[in-house]
Amino acid sequence: MKYLYITLLFSFCLGTTFAQDAKKDYTEALQLVEVWLDAQKDFDQLPGLSAIVVEDQDVLWSGAVGLANVADKVSTQPSTLCSICSISKLFTSVAIMKLYDEGKLRLDDRISDLLPQYNLKQQYAASGPITVRSLLTHSSGLPREADAPYWTAPEFDFPTTEEVDAGLKNQETLYPASTYFQYSNLGLTLLGEIVAEVSGMPYETYVAENILKPLGLADTRTELPEALYGSELAFGYNALDRSGNRDKLNFFQANGIMPAAGFSSNVTDLGKFASWQLRLRDTTTTEVLKPSTLKLMQQVHFTDPNWKTTWGLGFVVYKGSNGNTWVGHGGSCPGYRTALQIDLKRKLAFSVMINASATNPGKYINGINGIISKVKETEKTDESEQPIDLSEYTGYYNTKPWWSELYIGTWGDKLVTLNLPADDPAEAMTMYKHISGDTFRKIREDKELGETLTFERDAAGKIVRYKQHGNYSVKFDPHAK
Repeated sequence: MKYLYITLLFSFCLGTTFAQDAKKDYTEALQLVEVWLDAQKDFDQLPGLSAIVVEDQDVLWSGAVGLANVADKVSTQPSTLCSICSISKLFTSVAIMKLYDEGKLRLDDRISDLLPQYNLKQQYAASGPITVRSLLTHSSGLPREADAPYWTAPEFDFPTTEEVDAGLKNQETLYPASTYFQYSNLGLTLLGEIVAEVSGMPYETYVAENILKPLGLADTRTELPEALYGSELAFGYNALDRSGNRDKLNFFQANGIMPAAGFSSNVTDLGKFASWQLRLRDTTTTEVLKPSTLKLMQQVHFTDPNWKTTWGLGFVVYKGSNGNTWVGHGGSCPGYRTALQIDLKRKLAFSVMINASATNPGKYINGINGIISKVKETEKTDESEQPIDLSEYTGYYNTKPWWSELYIGTWGDKLVTLNLPADDPAEAMTMYKHISGDTFRKIREDKELGETLTFERDAAGKIVRYKQHGNYSVKFDPHAK
């Protein structure tokens, strides 16, 4: 696999973009994000990964590691397209709510009144109605899937809209409506059919004309562009086998399941989509939707009886580890895992795309967020001592057999160490204060100084290793072959 090398001077060969506000300088944190993602790509055996961080209307950072096409060594870029699978549901939900804004449907309209072809059996006589609202919140009681084996390898034979509708007569509800959370691709597929029925135009046309074009999402499509497959559209790869290999999966189109799982996009466009949401929430001007409508969508409308799953109108709505309300959606299709998550209070949005199955994009969003969350508005260089050039200490150090490697970078007037790999990089970071010469001391959580880290040089004066607890770790280049 081709490695995308990160130089110690950070020449940004990952195709990254930076921006800082007047209070916070994220530069060093985002350099550490790049180091971490580059390492995790290798240790997690990912073909490629792209990511973006948006702060309100600005791209704080975007970057990519690895390959979109392993055989032809096509590098992944922030512009690389992937299937976004279930993130498609957000666009379908916005389409439904635009029709709601226009007075063309109501949240409590029954699906049976909106879709003449709907004939799925309701097996619970005491059930309430299946409504637009219950479809948006995955509380309708409908089965998870349409009556077709479209997630089955290797063909991934997705049904047409006509085949989805023909199969309804063979299905029945799993639960009474508005009783339990049951994630349903069928439910969102039927919402797409409602968009077409109520608007009087094909679903894909309505979404393109009323959402994608107005928001300038030129790289977001209601299908996978087959002509770009293997170049601008990343190949999708399988879950790892026991030998650590990921086979390339067959190309697919979601066809009739398009409203639930058919879209393609890149992190750049999803960053724009997130910025639109943050912009709309902070204005009184209608842009695709009324601001009040988007806020309505991003409130909790259904809570599963287990109190663990909360859903808005199309959006996952949940309480983050920082106590803030987060909204978004994930996607999982053959060969692709994607996620879009937004912290509404901080006006920060994150998107990650991976062209491989059985991966967890949320882990990388959490990792990126964890690193940048350590940046404080009040951090300043300690003016009580003469500043020194910390860059000569930065780089990778071999910590085997106890750990794979350690990266040392700069963090203001301190050094920061990061053990690699790290599922939680924020927890794997340790700060060190310069004492004198080539000696540093660990800064404990209580701000007291702890153990010593001493660097050693060769005859030419170059840093070659460090000593800690009486033992040595040698500087090395993990990308060298």
